[in-house]
Amino acid sequence: MNIKLRLTLMSFFQFFVWGAWLLTIGTYCLNAKGWSFPEFGAIFSTLAIASLFMPALTGIIADKWINAEKLYGILHILYGAILFYVPKVDDPDTLYYVILAAMMCYMPTISLSNAISYTILKNRNYDVIKVFPPIRVFGTIGFIAAMWATNLSGSKANSNQFLIAAVAAIALGIYAFTLPKCPPPRTISKSAGIIEQLGLKAFKLFANYKMALFFIFSMLLGAALQLTNMYGDSFLSNFETKPEYANSFVVERSTIILSISQMSETLFILTIPFFLKRFGIKQVMLFSMLAWVIRFGLFAYGDPSPVGTVLIILSCIVYGMAFDFFNISGSLFVETTTDSSIRSSAQGLFMMMTNGVGAWLGSIISSWVIGKYFILPNGDSDWHGIWLSFAAYALAVAILFAIFFKHKHDPNKLTTVQH
Repeated sequence: MNIKLRLTLMSFFQFFVWGAWLLTIGTYCLNAKGWSFPEFGAIFSTLAIASLFMPALTGIIADKWINAEKLYGILHILYGAILFYVPKVDDPDTLYYVILAAMMCYMPTISLSNAISYTILKNRNYDVIKVFPPIRVFGTIGFIAAMWATNLSGSKANSNQFLIAAVAAIALGIYAFTLPKCPPPRTISKSAGIIEQLGLKAFKLFANYKMALFFIFSMLLGAALQLTNMYGDSFLSNFETKPEYANSFVVERSTIILSISQMSETLFILTIPFFLKRFGIKQVMLFSMLAWVIRFGLFAYGDPSPVGTVLIILSCIVYGMAFDFFNISGSLFVETTTDSSIRSSAQGLFMMMTNGVGAWLGSIISSWVIGKYFILPNGDSDWHGIWLSFAAYALAVAILFAIFFKHKHDPNKLTTVQH
């Protein structure tokens, strides 16, 4: 099999095994199990906790002691084995530790999959910048396919979603052992201690006012990134409690509707070069924040009625701008404003602040706020108020960012790092 096709297959299943349950675990915990929002928030926060340290630790292991493809395969097999245990869990406290263990195995595989692809392509003299993006796009396609599989199989509110992911993950883990070898590099710097390799040297960037502000806003927006992942499917599925909407397409195919968000993501990526050149990094990041306001606001007024369904679909389309514009422009900001000696560490810090600290705070705080202020006397959730509060939060972040974050647009400097 052609090596590019083999790597495409790896990329597809890398995100398939996550997409099968990531957007529907909220429906499983909140709607099917009836657990509280704080209990679910704690469970969902395990993604962020694992992101704080596991990718760096496994990166060191792959750099020093074990082939990357073997470590990748082992982690996926362990991840799948843990997910097989989920159907046996009947309380949120136990599920917290089970999902935490699963995420400690899965989260490092995202960066490992990239490293494996880079190594194999470079060893075969491919132009990585040209060849890798089409391979990576199939990761998003895999995520979408998994969402559809979960929804069409009737698994969005039961534990079968985890079994779908488990079977695919173990198959992917076994498949990984057939990939070309990616041994530890022979040129690892012996002088680089664990502090440097974990990217902690980049923390000195907090001494710079502008960079400190950037990372703080990265954390604040990272909190928003998880909200629709956490609550989107539960919100749409909750309309089944209203007789007029119980059998609507929005309720029965909620996960498929939400997959429009991932489709939009792949399209907005293509527009980023134009927006960056025309408006600059700061404006593009601000567009992202305002897109989150619109995303949440449209959800607040969406429902399974014809007009409400249009609002939900528009919200999913806006998601592409909200997600892509900050992540990619933020990464470019780090690339163009940090010294080359700590650039990789700075990128790691950017991811840590968004996917780690920000995502953890978003999971914990949002679930606590909902549980305390947005549960109606009859026990139902005030989803209209929930989404409006999220929109208000994103708007406040956008206003503060526009006022306090200063960055001069330099098109010439930007084009030197675009690939």
